[in-house]
Amino acid sequence: MDSFDGIIEFVAVAEKQGFSAAAKELGCSTSHVSRQINRLEQRLGTALVARTTRLVSLTQAGSVYYQQCRELVSGLQQVNEQVSSQQYQLSGTLRVSLAGTFAEKHVVPALLTFAQRHPELQLQLQFDSDMVNFVESGFDFAIRLGQLQDSGLVARKLVRRSMMAAASPNYLQRHSAPSHPEQLRHHHCIVNHDHWTFHEQQRTLTLKVTPRFQSNNQHALVAACVSGLGIAYMPKSNLAALVNEGTLVSVLEPFWFQEINSWVVYPNRQFLPARARLAIDYLLEYFADWQE
Repeated sequence: MDSFDGIIEFVAVAEKQGFSAAAKELGCSTSHVSRQINRLEQRLGTALVARTTRLVSLTQAGSVYYQQCRELVSGLQQVNEQVSSQQYQLSGTLRVSLAGTFAEKHVVPALLTFAQRHPELQLQLQFDSDMVNFVESGFDFAIRLGQLQDSGLVARKLVRRSMMAAASPNYLQRHSAPSHPEQLRHHHCIVNHDHWTFHEQQRTLTLKVTPRFQSNNQHALVAACVSGLGIAYMPKSNLAALVNEGTLVSVLEPFWFQEINSWVVYPNRQFLPARARLAIDYLLEYFADWQE
């Protein structure tokens, strides 16, 4: 069984990118970590870690070995967590990547409630609209909106959402309201992405609009719309309250796209840490009856 010695230390070094950080994570000495990895490399007959004065990185063989070992360690952690506590008293750090105001307003409170149920669990949330590299970043899962391109990931639908187009009364006094999406080509548009998708009868209509204002921040987009810079087309939950109070006016309602989804995204691997698996299950149950 000594052929398994050093694997946990190796995975820790790969994820923490350092011997000292790995030792701190594992609660042992740096010399112990270094010794275990040296013995592992000797047994395998190849270098796994490239050591420099400032940085610890993986060799090509080490990268391949890490991908497989990470699954083994994750599986072992999951089994240990299940056996040690039937009540799943979770510990460790749950790291989640989020994007958008839906995540800010709705997912974060749900995760805080989940964390309150597990006093030993640490919660780390990072907002970033880019899709994360799960291996490099160490995130357990991500919350994302819309079409997903990476087929190597598992995506589970969290909620179904719809879009809404709106503009300020001031803007619509200066520019007549569009009656068809094609007329947006002659309007100022407030965009995150400059390709907008609408429904027209039984078909999908996608067109490229001209940005007057562009940002990846939802709050900035809403503020630009309220100030009268142009027409915004965003998930309904971002604009509906402002439309209801008269600050904004909805436009193009018959054409709003109704099939935009928010997803829980995580690596396509057999074993997830119990903290991630149970948090995902909790979110799916929490939002099962959610209505925008």
